[in-house]
Formats: sequence, structure tokens, C-alpha cells
Amino acid sequence: MTGRRRVLVAAALLAVSGLNPGLAQAGTAGSASTALIDYTVLLDDGAARDTVAHDAALAAIRTAGGTVLRENPATGVVVVAGPHADFAERVSAAPGVLGAARSHAINRLPGGQGHDEEATPSGPAVTRPRPAEVAATGRAGMDPLDARLWGLRMVRSDLARERQPGDRRVLVGVLDSGIDATHPDLAPNVDRGLSRNFVVDIPYDENGTVIDGPCEFRGCVDPLNHDDYGHGTHVAGTTAAAANGFGVSGVAPKVTLVDIRVGQDSGYVFLQPVLDAITYGADIGLNVMDLTFAIDPWIYNCVDNPADTPEQQLQQRTTIIAMNRALDYAHRKGVTLVNETGYTHDDLGRPHPDTLSPNYPPGAAYPRQIDNATCRAMPIEGNHVIGVSGLGPSGVKADYSNYGVEQVSLAAPGGFRADGLGTPWHMTRDNQILSTYSRVAATAKGWLTEAGEVTPLGETSGMLKHCQGTACAFYRWAESTSRAAPHVSGTAALVISQYGDRRASRVTMAPDRVEYVLLSTAQPRPCPTPRLYSYAPIGRPPEYDAYCEGATEFNGFYGHGIVDAFAAVTRGER
Repeated sequence: MTGRRRVLVAAALLAVSGLNPGLAQAGTAGSASTALIDYTVLLDDGAARDTVAHDAALAAIRTAGGTVLRENPATGVVVVAGPHADFAERVSAAPGVLGAARSHAINRLPGGQGHDEEATPSGPAVTRPRPAEVAATGRAGMDPLDARLWGLRMVRSDLARERQPGDRRVLVGVLDSGIDATHPDLAPNVDRGLSRNFVVDIPYDENGTVIDGPCEFRGCVDPLNHDDYGHGTHVAGTTAAAANGFGVSGVAPKVTLVDIRVGQDSGYVFLQPVLDAITYGADIGLNVMDLTFAIDPWIYNCVDNPADTPEQQLQQRTTIIAMNRALDYAHRKGVTLVNETGYTHDDLGRPHPDTLSPNYPPGAAYPRQIDNATCRAMPIEGNHVIGVSGLGPSGVKADYSNYGVEQVSLAAPGGFRADGLGTPWHMTRDNQILSTYSRVAATAKGWLTEAGEVTPLGETSGMLKHCQGTACAFYRWAESTSRAAPHVSGTAALVISQYGDRRASRVTMAPDRVEYVLLSTAQPRPCPTPRLYSYAPIGRPPEYDAYCEGATEFNGFYGHGIVDAFAAVTRGER
């Protein structure tokens, strides 16, 4: 990275931090140079709370060669530009500092670790609407394409909306790659005033590796409510697309969406934007956060894995502690936190050896044994998080979905194209999740022409164009646990809309109460027989086989059961 590029990126980071009222600008000690890269430096509890200890810690950071760019007081994190060689280890030895991690592009939004949900699927796919879906078309409050949304019916949100479609004052933050707020199904529900972008596009990293490619906008900062990757727009549609007579509707069609961007154009995620986004969302009064990402170059963050270097160990410890501080902060401020379990077909309580980390920079991965006592997948194994596994339309756990009694709270529709083996629906698009998609992202990937027509590659990738009169919009079939989580986020928003405390412009409900309603009203689902479920019939190797532990009331595939929006909003009437 050139010196000019490095200075531009640092300046853009400062500009983005200014959007967040929860971020305090700290004094700097010099200008960035080609020898400097950004670090997330974590202060210990004393330095985070005591003024004298805090100032001493900042002085120690500067003595170690760091330039303080800004702070996030809610998490005790300082963003620092520091020298490349040994800075993390040196600054971590300073009084008042717990650890440091490079602020690299450190994870793809779901798709970089073995189940690439945004890539072009292999093999042909057929679209064959199910008979039951056609019957749903005329239901009051349903949109034209809702007949194909089997997920809405599995969680009974089609019934729930007749009682509670959502309160506009309930805010759901989508922490993702952005939301295309020009989409006609999303435009009515996105609050542009509260939306924020915490990401600066990075054309190349310091090694010259392409990350986002050339910047499209001044300062390498995309405008609000813009999605160059597509994932966030898809998640937003499942959560709360408007029931407006056009296209599709979401689980909670009358709540408000807030676009809080944490993902790069390329799909990578940085640790620091996530910390800033979570604390910002808590400060503005979000009711629900949909966390559709993992924080790593590591599938599992381990505190002292012997295969890792001291700097790598520091990075992983910093990630665990900083994320838990942010999650604790959001929970205290009344935010219900929902996260996917992940898509590497792993029992999170008995993880396989990790052969995919670190996944950045490319080619850096090496094998590691994972100790469940000292390793954490974040944020799914973080504090206060409701973990969601992914299902196909038959209710079977999808082959890609992580599972296990340690982290699965609920199950929800995530899509599973290979579901229904032996039936006409096997390997059809209708086994996946159809939702809104960003036109900009689809065009950049070659899925749409500049004129807005679906290309052959777009057909293969699940794109769908829907027009009513002269208005057209774009949708996509996809599958992943991050398609399951928004079914739970939307249901949580309905619960808050139904039972929350109403005070003037706000509706609030303690996240522990929200979680209790979700878990206690879920549809119990027993483990399959036999409990060791094999995906060999659909061509998966033995490592995909999954053992379901637990009873009907709670088990490792379904947690407390399949989320049920109708039961959740009518629980007092049963």
C-alpha cells in the first residue's frame, strides 16, 4: 500500500468514526506512514474506567510507537496506527493494555469457510413451486411472491401478522454488508437517518492483495443504504420486507430496519467496525440486532493454541474479550442479539480440527487442533447471543449448518437445496430462501446486465426479476444459517411489538424476556432416528454426518425448537 493510500484510508476511518456519537476522538501523535498499520488495542478494566490509568495506557501506546486515532469507550478499545514489527506484543506488555489485534480484513460474510453462499452453485437447479405454496397466495397481508416463501409458513409468520405485523417504533439493526434501500420492498421500512456505514473500502491490503478493488466513491466510503455485496439486502428482506403488495414480505413487515454496515464490498469483515457498530446500535436504542457474520481470520479464536504465534494468540484473545464487552454493552442497553450458528457443519461443542484458519491472507491456513475449553467461534459463542441453526423445508437440519447443545437456542428455515431426496422437489430452487437482492451487487457479479436483465450466470446463481406494471425489482434464492437467523430476528421484533413497554416514541423489552418468549413458544422437534444423521445419500463425505444429542424439549439440532412467530404473539391465549 502506498503512503498516499495509507493516509487516505486513515483519514476515511476518522471520517467514519465521526458518524458515531458513541466514539470519542483521541489525540494523535504524528501522521501515518507506509510503515504503519491499524491495530485494535484493548485496555484492561482499570485503564478503561480510571482516568489516570487510561492516560497512562495511552502514553504507553505512544511510547511503543503507536499513533492513537480514536477510542470506543463502551468497549475500552483504542484504534491505533502502529509499526508492523512486533507492535502487538510490545504494546500488550504495557501497563493497562490487555491485548492488540491487527485491523485487517479478517473474515468473509458467510461464504469464505467451506460453504460459499454467494458463489455460483454447481449443477442445474429447477424451479418447481410446491402445491402448498400456491394455496397461500390469497392470504390477507401477503405479497405476490410470498407463495414461494415456505420459511414464512414454517415459522407461522403468515398467521402472526394477522395479530401483530410489527410496530414501526421497534428497530431491527442489520449488521451486514449494507441494505439496498432503493429496493421497493425495503424502501418503506429502512430508517435512513439512523443508518450508518462503519466501513472504509480498502482497494488493496499492505501486501498488494486486492480486497475491494477501486473505490467507487470519494474517500473510499460508500453512501448509506448501499450494498455492493448483496448479503445484507437478502437478510433484511427476510427480516422485514414491507407487506406492500409488491414482491415479497418479511417476518415482521411493519417494523423499522436500520442499516448498520460492517462488511466490505468484497464481503470481508473487520473487527473494529463490528465493535463500533454494536455499541452505536445499542446507543441509538435498537431493539434487535441481526449479527450475520463471524469475527476472525480464525474459525475458532483460541487463547493459547500452541500452533499459533504469540501475535496470533494476542489477536484471538483480543477478539474474544472485545466482542464480549460489546455484546455485554448491547445487552445492558436492551438489545436482543441473534446470530447464526455458522455454516461449517461442525458440532460447536466438539469441534473438528481447524484446517481453514487463518483465512486471511489467502493461503495462510494451517491445521490446528481445537480445544473446546479455550477456543471460541465469535460472536456465536459470545455472551447473550441467541444461536440459530438452519433447516430445509422438510425440517431436516441443513448439511452445512453447525449444531450442538452448547450453542443452538433455536432452529429456523435457512434453505437446503438437496432436501427432499426421492421427491420432485430435490435439488430445486424452491428448497432455498427467496429474498430481496441488491441490483448493484448482482450487476457487479455479472448476474444482471446494465439494463437489468438476468444473465445466464444470474439464472445459475438464483436470481429472479419481478415486475408489476413498470416497476421491477430483484430477488435471489440462497441458503445458509444467515438466512435462518433473520427469521428469528423478525420474530423477536414481533414479540417486542406485542409485549414491549410503550413510552412515547419507543418500545422496549428486556432481551432476557424476549428470549424467554422465543424459547418457550418454539415448536419442539425431536432428534432424527437414528440420531447419527448421514448426508451420504446426497453425496456428502462422512465429516458431514451429525450426531443429534438431547431430548425433544432441547437438542443439538433444534435447540428449544423451531421458532414460531404465531405462538410467540398469541402465547397468552393458548
